[in-house]
Amino acid sequence: MRRALPAAVLAAMLAAVTVLLSACAVGPDFVPPPPPAVRTYDTGAPPGDGTGKAAAVSGGARTAVGADVPAQWWQLFRAPALDQTLRLALADNPTLEAANATLAAAREAIIVARAGFLPQLGASAGVQRSGTSLGGSAGAAVPARDSSLYSVGLTAGYSFDAFGGATRRLVEQQRSLAEEQRYQLAAAYLSLTGNVVSEVLTIASTRAQLSATQDLLADDQKNLDLTQREFEVGAAARTDVLTAQSQLASDQTELPSLQQQLAQARHALAILVGKAPAEWSAPDYELQRFTLPSSLPLSLPSALVRQRPDILASEAQLHADSAAVGIAVAQEYPSITLSADLTREGLGAADLFQGMDALWDVGGALTQPLFRGGALRAQTRAARDTLRAQAADYREVVLTAFGQVADDLRALEHDADRVGAYQRSLAAARESLVLQRASYAAGKTSVLQLIDAERSYSQALLGSVGASSQQLQDAVQLFVALGGGWWNSPIAH
Repeated sequence: MRRALPAAVLAAMLAAVTVLLSACAVGPDFVPPPPPAVRTYDTGAPPGDGTGKAAAVSGGARTAVGADVPAQWWQLFRAPALDQTLRLALADNPTLEAANATLAAAREAIIVARAGFLPQLGASAGVQRSGTSLGGSAGAAVPARDSSLYSVGLTAGYSFDAFGGATRRLVEQQRSLAEEQRYQLAAAYLSLTGNVVSEVLTIASTRAQLSATQDLLADDQKNLDLTQREFEVGAAARTDVLTAQSQLASDQTELPSLQQQLAQARHALAILVGKAPAEWSAPDYELQRFTLPSSLPLSLPSALVRQRPDILASEAQLHADSAAVGIAVAQEYPSITLSADLTREGLGAADLFQGMDALWDVGGALTQPLFRGGALRAQTRAARDTLRAQAADYREVVLTAFGQVADDLRALEHDADRVGAYQRSLAAARESLVLQRASYAAGKTSVLQLIDAERSYSQALLGSVGASSQQLQDAVQLFVALGGGWWNSPIAH
């Protein structure tokens, strides 16, 4: 009967676990922050009536209010080369790899915390050898006496989570931290896709600017050749030649900075796809191959707080800090532990499995903190202060997100006006340049007038390229600000 007692005790412990697991946990129960009351992102020219049915013009495209952002939002630009680059980046980006590993570690921490709900079982085995060596009389030696003691046993222990703080709140905290890491992974995915598209557009835009600059230099060379011929026949002054030479040299200074910008964008894109710049070279993206989406999905503010990974990560951290308050409060309450062990001993290893008596003991302990110099109460107050600080941080993250969306919407609206203005300016400058060249060839205008026309045309051309590129970049920023549809991608699971 004595040997069966430890098993009975263990059964009683497991029954007690079931009862105490239903106890209420100390500390506050987390309540997610309410959705924002605002229905639009800007006080002027609201994007819709908040019903999800309205749409408004923004940046040359219509914003479909309430529409969901697709997982592969970059496909809306209709650039196949962009799709291929994104596949490379998502397959081998070190930041995503690190975020996945961090998430896996956070999920393992949940398993560690859950182990506190279960008894801790262990086994032990040992051997101890002891003896004596006695000296005899008249120098006669007495044989040494020694013996061995073998032991094998089982141990069991359990700490009751009687007030739900030490274990239940810890598990709750670890789950929240794992959720935060999941959203950090989503944020890394969103940042990666946005940065890849942005760098691709930078490459395409810079190549277009280089092409426009090279065309400008070709025109400058033609103007110089024309002026030189006119000078040689006495139809132009030496100052005209010098002016044309100065214009050519001035425009040539633009090339190095554009070439450096292109090299930096190529290197940055190689790193994003997980390659060294010497291992991979970006394709020659063409700006005209990118199309501004005709319809831009626009989430309502109430939906944005459930989509943006930075907002969700901040909310998960808020949840973890709420659970930390319960963990701190639980330290002020008593702790209850039970322990039991069963041991068999013998002078030989074979004796351990024969009918010898077993040694067992069962015990319990109740520990109540009485005096810690105010440390426990201070620990609880600090946890509550941390919770309040995180609540303020969460609010700031939400406001920042709303501000980013508002900025991007306004930027797209102004981009449309800018693109249209540059297109009109480019058309007028092109026509003026044609007329000035004909007039100069007929001797009716000076070379300065021709160079001014050339300058106006080049500025309009470069401005048009920059405005079109900026419009695409602002569309990318809007997709990123809305969360990039990560919840529709495999990374969400």
